[in-house]
Amino acid sequence: MIAPTRRRSAPVPTTTLPGSRPTSVGPSAGWGVRLAEERLLAQQRLRDLTRDLDSVVSASRDTNADDEHDPEGATIAFERSQIAALTRQATQHLEEVDAALARVRAATYGLCETCGRAIAQDRLEARPTARTCIACARVTRGQGG
Repeated sequence: MIAPTRRRSAPVPTTTLPGSRPTSVGPSAGWGVRLAEERLLAQQRLRDLTRDLDSVVSASRDTNADDEHDPEGATIAFERSQIAALTRQATQHLEEVDAALARVRAATYGLCETCGRAIAQDRLEARPTARTCIACARVTRGQGG
């Protein structure tokens, strides 16, 4: 997950669109901007990982196809496997960001999907894609109730 680059101190953020003056927006809209930025970063990471995977696959075509007996084969297989796992994680994160943006549009962002109460600002700062409050997340993970 991408760490936040700034802390929001005002309860109602402001945004400035190109060619406009700053306007106050609701909390969901402010998070929408943050999530849109995070979506762009996730898309870039996915593009980079895809390029890296393509590079490893391309390089492996130029080597001995017998991974079992080629000393470099295990390394190439490991790199390919590692990049594929990172690509799956990046894809999942992008899906989580898209789901959070859908909650912003539906005006349900920041509300726990389990109990309906507000998710703490600190939790949203740390994990902008959070769907549940801390209490419900603990119950879901079996950490107490």
